[in-house]
Amino acid sequence: MFHLFKRILTISSDEMESKLTKRIQLIDVRTKSEYRLGHIPEARNVPLDSLHTFKGNKDEIVYVICQSGMRSKRAAKELSSQGYDVRNIRYGMNQWQGEIRKGNE
Repeated sequence: MFHLFKRILTISSDEMESKLTKRIQLIDVRTKSEYRLGHIPEARNVPLDSLHTFKGNKDEIVYVICQSGMRSKRAAKELSSQGYDVRNIRYGMNQWQGEIRKGNE
């Protein structure tokens, strides 16, 4: 059952980087233009206004990132209400120190 005040778990960008050693569900909810300017190579772009199109595996954790952590927190709450186990990446791309890829790749 969906709880209005369900706590969304948050992880640091360092913790996120350590997760990239295996295949994970990582979605970047920034706009397409923001994503093209630089994104985590393993991330799939699902802009916040298109979040309803996301069809992930509910048996695996979904990691969500944006630029600062605010949009990803909104997305995490929405995905959680749909039954996903979600982690919001604190401070988003502003804090990310790992590899960045430009373009639509």
